[in-house]
Amino acid sequence: MMTWSTRVLLPALMLALLAGVAHAVSDDAQKLYRWVDKNGQVHYGDSIPPEYAEQDRDVLNRQGVPVGHEEGIVTPEEASAKAVADKAAKDIQNQKQRDRTLLQVYQSVEEIEVLRDRRLELIEAQLTIQEQSLANLRAKHAKFEKQASLFLPRSKKPSAKPLPEELALDLQRSTSDIGTQQQNLEKKRLERETIRTNFGADIKRFTELRAIAPR
Repeated sequence: MMTWSTRVLLPALMLALLAGVAHAVSDDAQKLYRWVDKNGQVHYGDSIPPEYAEQDRDVLNRQGVPVGHEEGIVTPEEASAKAVADKAAKDIQNQKQRDRTLLQVYQSVEEIEVLRDRRLELIEAQLTIQEQSLANLRAKHAKFEKQASLFLPRSKKPSAKPLPEELALDLQRSTSDIGTQQQNLEKKRLERETIRTNFGADIKRFTELRAIAPR
């Protein structure tokens, strides 16, 4: 049950709340923009003309006090320039992180070379296995090719029979397996070259950092 004070205060609070909402809407509707054009001329307005859509602007309340900031439409050229600048900044940050890691992990060039050689030894062992596997696949394929030469359409003998379906599948599978193994070999060889390149760059950078590091 509401008391007399509640019945009096509640409508007053509601009116105050509604007045505040209306005041906020009024402020938002009457906000102004301030921007500077390409010639350095300052402009004010309650909306942004299309020719100035690319300009950044400050948002002012009805008393002219800045209350916010809005960015203008970004042109393709600006977006491209920003992407280049962002990438440059990221590259610098990544380089700093790599430099810290080099100095923290290694004490000498010899340590880097030892790790490089271990990685290369592992890659060489994997390459040897893959090369042997490729040789086996080629030998098997040659066997299938020899068998297929006895059948049509490879054989020209009048008595030759059509190529059996199973042998045709064996030829197809072995050809596919050889292609896959060749791709794997190329990837592994590329990995070997990448290791050499990356460790070479690390050694060069480590030498530079140690030369300029405080004694």
